[in-house]
Amino acid sequence: MRLRVEFTTEPFDLDEAPAHAVVAREVVQTADLDAVDVGPFGNTAEGGADQVLTAVDSLLRKALASGATRVSLQVNVIGEDSQ
Repeated sequence: MRLRVEFTTEPFDLDEAPAHAVVAREVVQTADLDAVDVGPFGNTAEGGADQVLTAVDSLLRKALASGATRVSLQVNVIGEDSQ
């Protein structure tokens, strides 16, 4: 199964990326994922179910530990893995 996760962390700071946002982005950028897109108002990542779910667990734990007061995320099934 292939998944896509979309996420944001709060509180927002338009002048400088807060530590929780930087940490969450680093998690997905260094994870074993197929596609990652980071932006100022939202981030997406795609990959196999195990890889995405592992990255989600890590980004939730690390973002909250770094000061996030809210993490909004959506996970969608986007297809099946190729055999």
